[in-house]
Amino acid sequence: MNRRSPLETVRSADPTETAGPGDSSEMVIPLHVEEVNVSKRSVEGRGVRVSIVTHKHEQVIDELLARERVEIERVPIGTRIDTFPQVREEGDLTIVPVVEEEIVVERRLVLKEEVRIRRIRESERFQDRVEVRRQEAMVTYLPDDTSIAGDEPAVGATGQT
Repeated sequence: MNRRSPLETVRSADPTETAGPGDSSEMVIPLHVEEVNVSKRSVEGRGVRVSIVTHKHEQVIDELLARERVEIERVPIGTRIDTFPQVREEGDLTIVPVVEEEIVVERRLVLKEEVRIRRIRESERFQDRVEVRRQEAMVTYLPDDTSIAGDEPAVGATGQT
């Protein structure tokens, strides 16, 4: 049995009918057509009340805080030097040389002192209770005879508490 699909062309028995492009002996017959009509209408008589409810609850914060402080130590040196020393680091210690010129018959550099800055890292646990807020919308459909401006709560409230 040889069946045709709905999209196949059908040969026309009448050669005088209007033919499609390409072949004068074939024509296309639409088998199904769909149409869509869209319209809108307004509905009256039912009110809606939307209210926002804010819930508060405490939440514990538990974080590790890092803090850094410095200790400054002045170390007197008093040594003659020929060149200006550079700032240097030894581990977590930064050494800043302080040089003073002394004028004698000749000029010479004297390492007056070193300022030693040590970085000390500390950690401590921090906990606190803070108040956080969460809001939810409660939608209430009012009966036809109830005014939206009414003060009493309506039955049928939806939403989480």
